[in-house]
Amino acid sequence: MSQFDVVVIGAGPGGYVAAIRSSQLGLKTALIEKSPTLGGTCLNVGCIPSKALLDSTEHYYNAKNHFATHGIDVSGLSLNWDNMKKRKDEVVSQTCDGVMYLMNKNQIKVYQGHGSFVDANTIQICKADGSTENMQTKNTIIATGSEPSSLSNVPIDGKRIITSTEALSLPSVPETMLVIGGGIIGLEMSSVYARMGTKVAVIEFMDRLIPTMDLSLGKEMQRILRKLGIKFHLSHAVQQAVASDDTVVVTAKNKKGDEVSFKGEYCLV
Repeated sequence: MSQFDVVVIGAGPGGYVAAIRSSQLGLKTALIEKSPTLGGTCLNVGCIPSKALLDSTEHYYNAKNHFATHGIDVSGLSLNWDNMKKRKDEVVSQTCDGVMYLMNKNQIKVYQGHGSFVDANTIQICKADGSTENMQTKNTIIATGSEPSSLSNVPIDGKRIITSTEALSLPSVPETMLVIGGGIIGLEMSSVYARMGTKVAVIEFMDRLIPTMDLSLGKEMQRILRKLGIKFHLSHAVQQAVASDDTVVVTAKNKKGDEVSFKGEYCLV
């Protein structure tokens, strides 16, 4: 049975950094991650891929809307969504490879599988093929992250009612999209698709965007995103979302108590 000074469960930004520091301090360290790649949500389906798409769509939007002002003729300009997604995936792959490089450089043993406690000093790894492996550890760092809470009246099916993970890789650019929630992630993906021509409507329960941040930031964000054609419906309480084969209908109540409906090809929660 392998023995370690420190075992870190979870290879996200918290976990892999903790593993690196533990190794730098002279501790024999192992890192357990259930996903095939390291980096957690941020590197794989969060911060990194979303920023890659923000970068690509900004180039497209500027070419389409601003280049002519500078005397640059871009007639015949077209968007290749598949290639844009391919670049996004390459950025993610390179970043994840960089994390693995750091693991090897710092002599950290990486295990793929689901880590759980047998006792305070024994960790069991359940691997993808069903086999298990135990290891001894003096110390354990739990860095498993978290999962977003969901709305009970908005059942996410991953097809029409989606999360940001699915939004990163839709098969084609939709004509319309509903976004429930005017927080950072919702606005980020709203701007990605709005730049590509999607008619986006954001439905927010609070009376302002990014409600956890300064009021002035929310107002400025709304002003900027309106220029992209994004429509905002603030102070709207979502009642339900019903998906069909090719559309989603979201029902909400506005601040007057009136029930209103919104329709789109996808609903991002």
